[in-house]
Formats: sequence, C-alpha cells, structure tokens
Amino acid sequence: MSSDSFAKLYLKELTQEVVPFWEKNSIDPENGGFFTCIDDQHKVFDTDKFVWLQARQVWTFATLYDRLEKKQTWFEVARSGSDFLEKYGHEGNYNWFFSLKRDGKPMVMPYNIFSYTFACMAMGKMYHITGEDKYKTAVDQTLKKITQRAAKPKDRWDKSYPDSRPLKNFALPMILCNLFNELGDLVPEEEKEQRTHACVNEIFDLFWDQERGVILENISPDGSFSDTFDGRLINPGHGLEAMWFIMDLGVQLDRKDWIDRSVEMALSIVEKGWDKEQEGIFYFMDAQGHPPQQLEWDQKLWWVHLEAMICFLKGYELTGSDACWEWFEKIHHYTWSHFRDSKRGGEWYGYLNRSGEVLLPLKGGKWKGCFHVPRALFQLCEISKRLNI
Repeated sequence: MSSDSFAKLYLKELTQEVVPFWEKNSIDPENGGFFTCIDDQHKVFDTDKFVWLQARQVWTFATLYDRLEKKQTWFEVARSGSDFLEKYGHEGNYNWFFSLKRDGKPMVMPYNIFSYTFACMAMGKMYHITGEDKYKTAVDQTLKKITQRAAKPKDRWDKSYPDSRPLKNFALPMILCNLFNELGDLVPEEEKEQRTHACVNEIFDLFWDQERGVILENISPDGSFSDTFDGRLINPGHGLEAMWFIMDLGVQLDRKDWIDRSVEMALSIVEKGWDKEQEGIFYFMDAQGHPPQQLEWDQKLWWVHLEAMICFLKGYELTGSDACWEWFEKIHHYTWSHFRDSKRGGEWYGYLNRSGEVLLPLKGGKWKGCFHVPRALFQLCEISKRLNI
C-alpha cells in the first residue's frame, strides 16, 4: 500500500464515520448518559443504560479529546457522561451498578466488577483532562473496591456453591494490566509496578497453557488445569487483547522480554483460534477439542478481530516480526470487509455467523458500545503513523 494509506484509512473511518455515529445517535438529551442499543437503521431500540458501557464511552471521548484533538464537543460528551455516572452509576459509596433505567434509577445490583474497572478508567481519564479532585476521589475509592473484590469478583452475587469447584478467571488480571497502564500517575509508581508485575506474572505463569499453546479463561486456584467445561474454555480474543496490553507495559517498564514473549504467545493463540475453513477468529473454543458449552462459539465478533489487529501491528512495530505483519494484513482484510457497514456507514456491525454474514442487525447493544471500534481505529492510526504505512 502507498505511504500513509493505513493511517489515513483508520483516521478517516474514526473521525468521519464512527465517532459522528455515536455523537448523533447515542446521546440522551433529556436524562444525560448514552443509549447503546442502536440498530442498523441508526435507531435506538432499547433505552436501558449499562454502567460499564456508559463508562467506556466517557473514556473514549475523553481519550480522543486528550490525544487526538481538543474538540470542545468531544469534551462535552465526556463530561455529560461522567456527570450521569457520578449521579446515578453507584449507590453513593462507589459500588457501581450493572444497569440503570433511562432516567438513571438502578436496575441491576453491582455484581459485575467490570462496571468498577471501566468506571475507574473513565474517572481517571476525566481527572487527567480536567484536574478536578472529584475524579481522583472516584478513582481512589473504586480502586479500593476492586482490590477488595479481586479474590471473589462477583462478591456475594456469585452463584456457585462455596468451595465446590473454585476457579480463577482470566478477565480480571487482563483488565487490570490495562487499567494500571491507563491510570498513569494516579497510582503511586511503586504500587503500580508491583501490581502490574503480579498481573503479568499471573498471566504468563498460570493462565498460559504451554502444552496447548493457549491462554485458559479459567484455572484452578493453584494454577492447575481443570478438565471441565469452564476449565477447558478458550477465548482467543481475550488472549490477543491481553498480549498488546502487556506489550504496552513492556515498553513502559523497559521489559523487552515481556514484549518478545507476548508476540510469541499471540502467534500461537491466533494459529489455534483461526477458522481455517471459513476464515476469521472463533469466539470460543475448547482446549481439548470437545464441543464447547457456548452455543455461540463459532460466531465472529468485532472486538476479537479489532484487538487482534492492534496486537499484531503493535507486535510488528516492536519486534519487526514478519509473522506479525502477515497476520495483521490477513485480519485487517477480513475485518475491514466483513464488519464495516459499507451501505450506511457509521459504527460497525458486531456479530457475524461462522461464514462471515451479519448475524444481528445492530450497531450497539447490551454488550457493544462506543469502545472497541474507536479505540482500535485510534490505536491502529497511531501505530501506522509511526511506521509510515
């Protein structure tokens, strides 16, 4: 491709299609906060508000304002969303609800720790761009809650019978790698280094299954393999996303060994996770090759492919790996041709069937909001600029 073409492609898609879509269609002018359930006609089809998606959109617009362009409209979107979250997102003590009605009244209890982690990210970014102490307080208090719940992320809402089959889940150490990187100097340097090292070591030493060449979603507390539905579960997208989080930490902490190992692991994960018959990356797999418990296992999801693109372009930038470049190109072409809405533009589709056809005609929903597509386009644009491609 000609010079700058990837960078221009991603920047144009970000600033002329995806961000305007969310500005135009997601903002609730009456109650504040954001709608996320938007169909492919760009109409809102449900007005419930999911706290982690509200927080992700605040973070996205605040980050674009901070790192791409000081557009006042972007700042106002972020501020509006953070005001809504401060007012309605928690019960007064930074226990963040899972979902709210349109007017902000709570609907689902604060069982989900990812409401906390993404609220923390959002408030951290708002502090970074405003310097207002209320955001720092929100970060400090929320981080304490996350730490308290780390051993049992669902807290008292965990439905498993006590001590019947205890398992540790991969999602939390993965998210914490990114959270501590995002919070910057809001976390004391010594604490940040200690906690990021603990998360990275946990991923490398416990969740990485060397024998199978994959990251396991759940492991026994001692790190051993659990030959059960949950213990055999693989989510290739999670693994690839975590690898670029660790690459970023490797750059920040001058750990080339982390970067090299992340690239090596990512190449193994994608080799196992790629659908060799129909292309694309599987959503879920079973580590032993048994039928997966998830009926949606063979769907192709937007975020999985976008995180893979970031992972391999970043891996190529940091190591010069030809294999990383080949995977980036392959996944870029699949993603660009299957998830983008070439007819109406705007936000991308999220869910394809195994053969790559649109499965759900939505641009946003309960699990898909303003986050993965704009974050990936921004990341890919920045990396492409540095590579001059």
